[in-house]
Amino acid sequence: MKTKSGIILINKEKGISSFQEIQRVRRKLNIKKIGHAGTLDPLATGLLVVLINSATKLSDYLLNLDKEYLVEVIVGIGTNSYDLDGEIISKKEVKEELNIDDILNSFLGEYMQEAPIFSAISQDGEKLYKKARRGEDVELPQRLV
Repeated sequence: MKTKSGIILINKEKGISSFQEIQRVRRKLNIKKIGHAGTLDPLATGLLVVLINSATKLSDYLLNLDKEYLVEVIVGIGTNSYDLDGEIISKKEVKEELNIDDILNSFLGEYMQEAPIFSAISQDGEKLYKKARRGEDVELPQRLV
């Protein structure tokens, strides 16, 4: 029997790595050639695009497409992990006239971004979030986003 190719869209849950999700699909569907079109950090939820067999050839194409994000923000606190799961390390009073749309629009277009320490980006062959969990100090890479 010929194994089918295709794309599966999965709403990845918080706390599961993209790799773990791919392995779950691999086992459930008994698929050897499987991949994804973009890693989601373990603490992130969202659409994981799973590619099966010949569809894995679409990875580069899909990775280079524009993306849209829906965000919820809490203004005035900072955490050591840049998300709500981290320890609060700073609190600031927020001015009432603050325009959230202006702040969010400042993230449109291309700009250099420092990787958060709790991310799936690899450095020296290891994910940054693993180094962060051990409390290691690392030089965070920057990349054009």
